[in-house]
Amino acid sequence: MPKKFRRAMERSLLDCLAYRGLVSQSDLDAAVEEAFSRGVELETILLDKYCVPKADLGAALSEFYQCPYVPYDERTVVDPDLLKNLSLDYLRTNAWIPLKRQGTVLDIVINDPHDVEKGLDIRRAFPGYTIRFSVALRRDIEQYFVVIRGQAAGGSISEILGELVNEAGAERAADADKGEIDENDSAIVRLANQVIAEAYRLGASDVHIEPYSDRKETAVRFRVDGTCFTYMRIPAVYRRAIVSRLKIMANLDIAERRKPQDGKIRYKLAQAREIELRIATLPTAGGNEDVVMRLLTAKEPIPLEAMDFPPDVLAQLKALAEKPHGIILCVGPTGSGKTTTLHALLRHINTDERKIWTAEDPIEITQDGLRQVQVHPKIGFTFSAALRAFLRADPDVIMIGEMRDKETADIAIEASLTGHLVLSTLHTNSAVETITRLLDMGCDSFNFADAMLGVVAKRLCKRICEQCKEPYHPTREEYEELVQGYGAAFWNRMGLSYTPDLLFYRGRGCEFCNRSGFKGRIPLHELLVGSPEVKSLIQSKAKTAEIVGVAMRQGMVTLLQDGIQKVLRGLTSYRQVRAVAMQ
Repeated sequence: MPKKFRRAMERSLLDCLAYRGLVSQSDLDAAVEEAFSRGVELETILLDKYCVPKADLGAALSEFYQCPYVPYDERTVVDPDLLKNLSLDYLRTNAWIPLKRQGTVLDIVINDPHDVEKGLDIRRAFPGYTIRFSVALRRDIEQYFVVIRGQAAGGSISEILGELVNEAGAERAADADKGEIDENDSAIVRLANQVIAEAYRLGASDVHIEPYSDRKETAVRFRVDGTCFTYMRIPAVYRRAIVSRLKIMANLDIAERRKPQDGKIRYKLAQAREIELRIATLPTAGGNEDVVMRLLTAKEPIPLEAMDFPPDVLAQLKALAEKPHGIILCVGPTGSGKTTTLHALLRHINTDERKIWTAEDPIEITQDGLRQVQVHPKIGFTFSAALRAFLRADPDVIMIGEMRDKETADIAIEASLTGHLVLSTLHTNSAVETITRLLDMGCDSFNFADAMLGVVAKRLCKRICEQCKEPYHPTREEYEELVQGYGAAFWNRMGLSYTPDLLFYRGRGCEFCNRSGFKGRIPLHELLVGSPEVKSLIQSKAKTAEIVGVAMRQGMVTLLQDGIQKVLRGLTSYRQVRAVAMQ
């Protein structure tokens, strides 16, 4: 066996793998022989043939090399400055990469931190730096090179940033605010395209472009599963150019920087799939403009059965949607799935017998059988104007994207009282608070009480990662916290006491969920049904707490209670529920 191979297979590393119980000693010996005979990495045999989990193998490597294990993270952007004078082919062959620099400390990710020859090469390439090693699997390091080389025609983010950094060095002497930097520069065009493509690839719901003054770099942040993180930074001299490029793509006025603007971008991905982005610009300190883009990728309605409604709530909601007239409201903050829920309801009742009109801004989801209208407030075609037009177009069902003002609310209530089923959304915190909001807007309490069929409140909560979910026995304090949140009187009906076999669930953290323990989101629901008692309280303008008390006695499950039920089913954690559904 060659000396280099024998060094890589040091007995202590193999003992470490066996001691951790990742693979039996006999299998380990067989894997070493197979790796040598085939000329492949031992990690390849262990991962592919013996199905050793990457996280466990990484932990063993970390213990042996006495340095942190760093799995591949798709959110990490390699500093392009560090790659300028290095051959990617050399780095790839030798399985190391400079990841980031903090002052004079340089982080190197390598598959063998004990390799003396590689260590000397690294110190020659970066003289004067303190080298800090982290160990990674070769296939993880390979992933960084795939991203660096770029799979899209426009090139990778790192390559484009490298171009911008080089150009920025030449531009520092010029005043960036005088407009010498062109938003049609090829690197800026490709960077804007790649930011959108990367946001889609990572499943981001929003992209935030945040420029700063005083030569500070522009931050690009993505929101994934409800949480923001900084994805990359752009040289300061390009802050105007990247914003102007996105405004051009959205057909906005690039000369107007003093007031907010909004528009849409239709973008075709490399896979020939077209996505739509809703873009908003806002003037910020220092004469800058922030850009926020929302990715609208859902093209088909989701069935109600796939939206995690409790069975009794689902049955009630279907029954309400099949009523011939009345008003159903879906409420919650921006991005909580209100429009998606309304389209699921429309899908349930979308038959040849019904004429359905919708007014939306923008039209995010399409389905056959609906006559969908895009409103244009700039030309006076508002939700209220569309609603008036619908009433002259023989509707059975009307869906209004949002009730933003008293005029729209009054027309919607009137339409629901004259033989039409009306669905709409509203931005409120809970189902019962929606009543207070509408009455505060000036709506007639008697008319609204007569029209109301039900109000659905929604939140989106982080879901425990299915790949690393594990059960655990909670402490007495955790149990009591759940009881307190649910309400002791209502908890007793569930018949769930603190016993030694009581299990909750949590995410251990893995590559699939970027070590967070959460992947994806799950909806929480609250349905207030317009019962005779609730309608009577609305007519008398009763306090919110009084209406909540009556509704809960009649069986309404609050957002917090629905979240706790999903905690008990192992879908999320109580901390995540409290973060979105505090009462």
